[in-house]
Amino acid sequence: MNANVTTILVGAAAMVALASSPLHAKEPQSAKIVLAQVAYKPPMRGAPATRVGGGTRSAGFTLRLNALAPVDTGYTVQEKPTIYWFASEKIDVPVELTIISTESLEAASKPLLDITLKPPVAKGMHALRLSEHGVALKPGVEYQWFVAAVRNPDQRSNDVLAGGTIKRVAESGALQSQLKRAGRAQLPAVYAEAGIWYDAIEQLSKQIDANRSNRKLREERAALLEQVGLREAAAYDRGS
Repeated sequence: MNANVTTILVGAAAMVALASSPLHAKEPQSAKIVLAQVAYKPPMRGAPATRVGGGTRSAGFTLRLNALAPVDTGYTVQEKPTIYWFASEKIDVPVELTIISTESLEAASKPLLDITLKPPVAKGMHALRLSEHGVALKPGVEYQWFVAAVRNPDQRSNDVLAGGTIKRVAESGALQSQLKRAGRAQLPAVYAEAGIWYDAIEQLSKQIDANRSNRKLREERAALLEQVGLREAAAYDRGS
């Protein structure tokens, strides 16, 4: 990873740190809004905000990126989960995807994943499957992940950047029992109810990919996204 990339990610990490400060005005939680069967229950209400996101409306460039993550740290029970992000329009510049461990300063200096998608990158929802890149998350370790549209590699402050945090947790006995009893269609709701954000989104997205004509599934994902304040991505789902 070159020095420019390190600089922009250090800046992003600083944004996360600022968001975690008690003085930071947190983005309004909309977890009270339950518009569909899938209702997310944050495992730690009132936890510091860690999600970052942004966009630009400079001449000819109106891109917005969303990390499909809760405002605070999202959980997964998988070693190699899938992470999702949203682009408000087609991207005609390179897009970098990076995952950093916060386990130690040494670990943070060596990204777990650092890849670049060549343009064009389509408008809409995108999946980053860690299994396809040989990336495994350690239990109990928090990871920061970022997606950046690189407008000018020589001026990384102009990047459009979004990101979130993810943590692998143990699957409780109660969750295991619920998953065994649940049908495939119920899995997103079971994970969301247990506060396992990334697995709820992944299960719901898999069902959407398998049945793209099912409007109810898109409505459910839109409602789930709205519960954590991701209204732009939710609107895309409803309009697709």
